[in-house]
Amino acid sequence: MSYEKVKQEKKTIIGTKQAVKAMKNGLVKEVYIALDVDVRIIELARLTAQENNVLIHYVESKIDLGKACGLRIGASLVAITV
Repeated sequence: MSYEKVKQEKKTIIGTKQAVKAMKNGLVKEVYIALDVDVRIIELARLTAQENNVLIHYVESKIDLGKACGLRIGASLVAITV
C-alpha cells in the first residue's frame, strides 16, 4: 500500500508549497496526493508534477498520509525526493 512506502522513505517533503518548489528544481521523483483534499489546494502541485514528469499516486486519506509521515495532523501531499 502507498502509505507503507511513504513510511519507509527517508527523504520526503510534506506540503504543497515546498513540493511544488522542489518539483520545479527537479528534486522529486514521485508524489502522493490525498483524495479527500479540496482540489484548489493541490491543483498547482498536480499540474507541476505532470509538467515535470513526476509520478503521481493518489491515496484515500490526508489523515492517514500525515500519520505515515509521523504527523498528528493530515498531509494533503507528500513528495519523495531523489
